[in-house]
Amino acid sequence: MKLYNSIGPNPKVVRMFMSELGVDIEKVEVDIMAGHNRQADYLKVNPAGQSPALELDDGTVITEITAICEYLDDLQGSTSLIGTTPEERAETRMWARRIDIAILEPMANGFRYAEGQDIFRGRMALIPHAADDLKAIAQERLSWLNGLIAGRDFICGDRFTLADMMLFGFLEFFSEVGQPIREENTNIVAWMERVRERPSAAA
Repeated sequence: MKLYNSIGPNPKVVRMFMSELGVDIEKVEVDIMAGHNRQADYLKVNPAGQSPALELDDGTVITEITAICEYLDDLQGSTSLIGTTPEERAETRMWARRIDIAILEPMANGFRYAEGQDIFRGRMALIPHAADDLKAIAQERLSWLNGLIAGRDFICGDRFTLADMMLFGFLEFFSEVGQPIREENTNIVAWMERVRERPSAAA
């Protein structure tokens, strides 16, 4: 197998997941700043032009971070990172979905339509006047999550999961480019520090 890797929060999540699993996969670096992900060779790998992408030994390509991580977890016989029981897996997928739709998607689009315009102009439709509202939505839902994780070590309680890695990867990236974590979200701030202490955070 080989992982098409690049800068950005999405590949970071997969690298963290691989680190937590103790899995090492050959990486092929894709220079998205130079637009290599939009060139014909890479579009043959992933027609969406996005990173990461996991190419299997038989040539099959899996994209989307949740699909890649769940596939790698299945190869390991199912771990607590996704869940070892139907209940744990449902809980992880529920929180990953909530976080992705409510926080990560508006956060990412807020960046694309504002600070990231020079990167994404010509690659997708941009709505600059929506950027501030999208960022506000992401912060509102992050405050919502802040209340829900009071007393928990991680999103799913005492179990570190894909949901944590998704949120961490995006917050770490976007907090440096115009969307800092609000100090009043003390549970999120403390959670970030707990995750940052894990070796996988440096992946």
